[in-house]
Amino acid sequence: MTVIILKSPAEIEKMALAAEIVVAAIAKVAEEIAPGVSTLRLDEVAEREILAHKARPTFKGYRNFPKSICTSINEEVVHGIPSANRILKEGDIVSLDVGAYIDGFCGDGAVTLPVGRISPLAERLIRCTRAALKAGISQATTEGRLYDISAAIEKEAKACGFSAVREYVGHGIGAAMHEEPQVPNYEMKERGRRLRSGMVLALEPMINCGGWQTRILSDGWTVVTADGSLSAHFEHTVAITESGSRVLTQGLERIADKFLGEG
Repeated sequence: MTVIILKSPAEIEKMALAAEIVVAAIAKVAEEIAPGVSTLRLDEVAEREILAHKARPTFKGYRNFPKSICTSINEEVVHGIPSANRILKEGDIVSLDVGAYIDGFCGDGAVTLPVGRISPLAERLIRCTRAALKAGISQATTEGRLYDISAAIEKEAKACGFSAVREYVGHGIGAAMHEEPQVPNYEMKERGRRLRSGMVLALEPMINCGGWQTRILSDGWTVVTADGSLSAHFEHTVAITESGSRVLTQGLERIADKFLGEG
């Protein structure tokens, strides 16, 4: 059986610090979002903020990933590599995925933000993905089971007429960026293992306007929708406690609200 590492209250507090650094980095990056800005600039801002907190970017060097954050634009689902040649344009949507490591533990979070004025479809996709994450979090309690989270996420996506990516999933998080269990964003045949206090999960729906299928570009990292449709990505680090779910990256909601209004 898959081994899931439960965290003590003291360890969760350490993870909360890492998560706060993730939020701080994304907040700084969000201030830079505008037409004409390169994704390399976003990466530099994030790295500087993470290092200023005496933490390190979790992504940099992970399986030879070359940058500190992932910046995925429009049809790019996840793992977009920041580049001086990748320039934001009016009407784009950009997903910012950031990880930070400090004092032995990781935090992870992501938001998708508009660049200037975006299409109604793009706005609806972003709002739906954000709602799907909230639906998943609502199931992250000791009264539920693992795949209740998955079912709630996909139900929200389908209600919007969109699809949840199946080839990439949420995951446990702790001393390592990726731990067990995997958390699919689509309904499973079974409800899965019972959720327990001390589990910490990185819940991250990736929702596409078109089909759920994806492919990887020649850089070996950037994942795009197979049909070229828009994709959005939101992620929270969530600790399960006896009193319910504790969203360690809660500050990301303020950033999303600033760009989208409360949703």
